Amino acid sequence: MVARSERLLTLLQTLRRYRRPVTGIVLAEETGVSLRTLYRDIASLQAQGAMIEGEAGIGYVLKPGFMLPPMMFSEEELEALVLGSRWVARAAEPRLANAGADALAKIAAVLPPDMRDMVDSATLFVGRKRQDEDKADVSAIRKAIRLERILELHYGDEQGRISRRRVWPFALGYFEHVRIIMAWCELRQDFRHFRTDRIIDMTIHDTRYPRRRTVLLKEWRETQDTPIEH
Repeated sequence: MVARSERLLTLLQTLRRYRRPVTGIVLAEETGVSLRTLYRDIASLQAQGAMIEGEAGIGYVLKPGFMLPPMMFSEEELEALVLGSRWVARAAEPRLANAGADALAKIAAVLPPDMRDMVDSATLFVGRKRQDEDKADVSAIRKAIRLERILELHYGDEQGRISRRRVWPFALGYFEHVRIIMAWCELRQDFRHFRTDRIIDMTIHDTRYPRRRTVLLKEWRETQDTPIEH
């Protein structure tokens, strides 16, 4: 059963890589099974609710939105989910921390009893919660990033000097002791990093910044020495 579950998971992951129908012969070669076994596996996944469309001789495609059946999680994957949820609870702001706990609870609710016990008795733990507290609403910052909205910050440096910045936030980094906004700074006309614990106050504008978040993120990745505004 374990080998079969792993085989079905491999087939699902292979199908996810293709946006257009792919033939059974190609799928069989990639997953290392016979064509007859492949057709049986596709039928099994369809019976479990996988939205696989197509037929022999034409090709198959996995429609978006399919959730993996609970039995598809390995022990290591479950441990990773538990550890990730516990890290979010320690490192993230309350709203995101609660969302992580709720997501894990939803997964655990549909797991078979033995796997549910593995979640409850997981022995991977995370250290104490970070001590620095944010004055800014980090959940609002995440929303601004999703909506590609301009943020106006009153930002304090290490000497306590406060400056006003209009920035285009496109990512948020969660580190051991601080959280960092990655943004394009209108004042510096360049990428800058801003510590959330040094934001005195902020305003989210209704104005959408003129460039797409994905473009900014791609360009930022090419400048890994971007300075933090101290």
